[in-house]
Amino acid sequence: MTHTHVAGSIHADATSRAPGWLAVPEDVNALLPRLWSQTVSKDADGVLQVGGMSVLDLAEQVGTPVYVVDEVDLRARARAFAEAFAGWEVYYAAKSFLCTAVARWVSEEGLGIDVCTGGELAVAQRAGVDLRRVGLHGNNKSVAELRQGLSAGVGRIIVDSFDEIARLEALAGELGIRARVMVRVTTGVEAHTHEYIATAHEDQKFGFSIAGGQAAAALAACAGAEWLDLVGIHSHIGSQIFEPDGFEVAARRTLRLHADFARSTGTELPELDLGGGFGIAYTSADTPSTPQALATALRGIIEAECAALGVAVPHLSIEPGRAISGPSAFALYRVGTVKQVLLDGGTSRLYVAVDGGMSDNIRTALYAAEYSATVANRRSDAPPAIARVVGRHCEGGDILVRDEFLPADVAPGDLVAVPASGAYSRSMASNYNHVPRPPVVAVRDGEVCTLVRRETIEDLLALDVG
Repeated sequence: MTHTHVAGSIHADATSRAPGWLAVPEDVNALLPRLWSQTVSKDADGVLQVGGMSVLDLAEQVGTPVYVVDEVDLRARARAFAEAFAGWEVYYAAKSFLCTAVARWVSEEGLGIDVCTGGELAVAQRAGVDLRRVGLHGNNKSVAELRQGLSAGVGRIIVDSFDEIARLEALAGELGIRARVMVRVTTGVEAHTHEYIATAHEDQKFGFSIAGGQAAAALAACAGAEWLDLVGIHSHIGSQIFEPDGFEVAARRTLRLHADFARSTGTELPELDLGGGFGIAYTSADTPSTPQALATALRGIIEAECAALGVAVPHLSIEPGRAISGPSAFALYRVGTVKQVLLDGGTSRLYVAVDGGMSDNIRTALYAAEYSATVANRRSDAPPAIARVVGRHCEGGDILVRDEFLPADVAPGDLVAVPASGAYSRSMASNYNHVPRPPVVAVRDGEVCTLVRRETIEDLLALDVG
């Protein structure tokens, strides 16, 4: 779904009941395993368990709303990418979710980290990760951020404009530090995703256009700079991508640029980054690939294209973020009110309002993203009813889960869990309506550990100097 009304999609789909992919479940209590992390299950009473711990105990200890990370699962997903892409560099895309503990976890599982602000770099520094395995991204890095990256010794800086190339050359010369750089290019590939998260078409802010000639000019500028060490080309085509077709077209165009540069300069650049964007399952309609299947497909694509172009296969890298953090966490909420809203044609929808909302997950409102949900504190014998899980904010578009079948007897006090909430929920969270952001906790072996504490009203007031 895309927004078709200036005030948001909520104003454009009033007659919608449920999407065609959402089937009435045989058992409204059952979990669809591919939506959940590996240690999640329900016991005989229908109570959700994660990492050997009941959500009843979890909610009592830390309250709601809360983001719940399955540490075993997150580590396993990071490790699976490292193993499947052995011989490549795998960088965890920090923007999906980053805190000090997660930076340490992915580093311990063999991954580097891709950051795109000075704040994300500061977390990586605090975590004590090997900064030679950190890449600094971003389309408008400040002088302070570039200085921070150079002084910290990041392994690569991905340049995104001619202004940045000149800025980085001057700064590196001032500091006497050679900067290892990659040039981000736009390949003209339209990823099959929402317009706001498709990043390789021409009409957008990222990178240098291959078709327009700017990419070749940027490579030449970096190669001719005294203090820049040009190591390769970077391509990223978007997010939440399930098929390798887009990567194939992007790789072909990027490698053609790589080969053209080699022919014109006599130098084959040693590295190529294919970016990330690997999709995950948010609903029953999503069928993501595995790291092993992705690795097999991408290896085949690169080897075939390099052979056709007569160039050696460069040292390759990818940047999964959502595919690691997303399925590893769920959001847990408590129901406050339930309304049955009559629709035209004699049908109705349950509006289930919880104690969170668009301030802790903006993606449904921003991208019309789809999510699933389950009642997490009990088993129900009631029939399934079409429901919409909404938040507490003063906004008609404050929707967390647009369409889901929940038990018809869902009631105030129930716990509702939303799977696949680990990516871009806490990262994009806000204090809309002056609501403090929820904590992030990790669960493992029946123990809960706070990764990011719950904000308080005192935290918000401390920033208000008026």
